[in-house]
Amino acid sequence: MSDAVIVHRHESIVELRLNRPKAYNALDYDLLELFLSHLREPAFDEDVRGVVISGEGKAFCAGGDLRWSSDQPTSVPGALHKLAGCFHQCVLEIRRMPKPVIAAIDGVAAGGGFSLALACDFRVMSESAVLMQAYTSSGLSMDGSGTYALPRLVGLAKALEIAAFDEPISAQKALEWGLVTKTAPPGRALEEALLLAGQMAQKALHSFGWSKRLLTDSYHTPFEMQMELERKGIADCAAHPDGQEGVRAFLERRKPEFGRR
Repeated sequence: MSDAVIVHRHESIVELRLNRPKAYNALDYDLLELFLSHLREPAFDEDVRGVVISGEGKAFCAGGDLRWSSDQPTSVPGALHKLAGCFHQCVLEIRRMPKPVIAAIDGVAAGGGFSLALACDFRVMSESAVLMQAYTSSGLSMDGSGTYALPRLVGLAKALEIAAFDEPISAQKALEWGLVTKTAPPGRALEEALLLAGQMAQKALHSFGWSKRLLTDSYHTPFEMQMELERKGIADCAAHPDGQEGVRAFLERRKPEFGRR
């Protein structure tokens, strides 16, 4: 079996580490298939309270593997179409994951790596790391939901500027623009991401799952339907053990203890 993705358990947190360091963790089809299979497991594992995505070596992820695409017996457009299809399934798993997904960005996150980071719920970026949109510099358009996430994070005008000029984005700029949740000292993005995941693990994850889906879907759900989904969500959360504990704690004026079975 391929070791292009390594799984580490940090108590209740699962780390999925992209492991093609010689290729700067570029995304070929084998890696994406393995990544997809590992992404599907935490959603239904009650012992998992969060997921951290990291990269082995000097990069988080350099994006889609254009060398792999060029070496395929089909055309490059056909290979990229196939690669994007699998990549998009990975993004869907991240966006539908009812638990927090955090990107730990050390080194470069470019192209598909940039889009992958943006697809996560939170991003912790090393102060020495760099984000690059990268697609347009290779004459390509963005995939991996990058065109969905980017304007929602920074606004349309800034997203167009990033797409047009493709300048490297430092950690300081990324934080100022709202592209990342927090920065970390060089080499400590994973450590800080795990700490953030640990903080989230103490929260009401059933509530988080509902909130994540409601907020994600709010961009294309009609107003009245959105409110009906909110109504369904709050009732479902109130029936869940976390909701019951939260209400009791509020009434008893104490800190809630979520995640108990």
